Amino acid sequence: TVKTFTGVLPTEQHHQSSTPSLNPFFLKQISSPPTVNSVSGDGSETISVTEGESVTLKTGFTKIQTNRLTIWTFRLNNSEIPIAEIHKQIISIFDSGENERFRDRLKIDNQTGSLTITNINKLHSGLYKLQIISGDVKHKSFSIAVYDILPVPVVVRDSLQNSSSSLSRCSLLCSAVNVSAVTLSWYKGNSLLSSISVSDLSISLSLPLEVEYQEKNTYSCVINNPIRNQTTHLDISQLCQSSSESNQTSLVLVVLLLVLLLLVVTVVVVMMIRRRRNYTQAKQEAQSNEEEVDYTDATFIKHRDQDTGANGHDRTVYSEVALRR
Repeated sequence: TVKTFTGVLPTEQHHQSSTPSLNPFFLKQISSPPTVNSVSGDGSETISVTEGESVTLKTGFTKIQTNRLTIWTFRLNNSEIPIAEIHKQIISIFDSGENERFRDRLKIDNQTGSLTITNINKLHSGLYKLQIISGDVKHKSFSIAVYDILPVPVVVRDSLQNSSSSLSRCSLLCSAVNVSAVTLSWYKGNSLLSSISVSDLSISLSLPLEVEYQEKNTYSCVINNPIRNQTTHLDISQLCQSSSESNQTSLVLVVLLLVLLLLVVTVVVVMMIRRRRNYTQAKQEAQSNEEEVDYTDATFIKHRDQDTGANGHDRTVYSEVALRR
């Protein structure tokens, strides 16, 4: 497929790669500029970029004459494959077939002839050539190296080593997974302590370190390639808590839990006792009210006699009644 454009193309855009997720251990991320350019001995310009970025290959002209033919090629299997051209202000982009890797990634400035590759990946690494033909032929070469996005190194305590190491020392492990063409290093301040490198193979790297529990030095684990680096600073107090301190903390927590449990049990028991006592007292009062009998003694006091009258009525005797319990 050939894509042909005429007129002025939209302004070139430069896309930065997204920032990786942060490590919880006081991460300080340091990044180099998005591209690194240099000139090799054969006169070609070397450009190093990170996957996902955009790169522009510049012709060096502010304006290309309309009668010139500008051709961009990419070396594939020792052959120069055309990927874009400008002729009489007509822009053609070839991004299908063997050029499928460039699908929707190529842009050309029709004023300068500069070529931009967007969202670049490792398939775009290689040699690019520019030819400007107008009576004579002018050449320019670019060698692009694309590197992986660097992960943030992860620092953890090495439990296997700590079980057999000295009581005064803490064993740590710095790791990075699925990396290639990188170096993993431990630094004490600005001094390099140790490092390990890997070539183009995509593997996982780990680098151990032993530190004193109580020391105050600054340590950092750094992963880097030729154009970028990522750094994780070590927090000894967080990762390297001594066994005695750990045991002491555990003991304090156990004591606090026991005290809290005892307090809860005490409150529950007191409430149960009070409830039982109130219930018993109420029951006793109810029984007492039901069974209570009042006894009285009758004391007879003779006041006076009333004789029967002529009509034959009985006489009445009056007395006082006193109640006693």
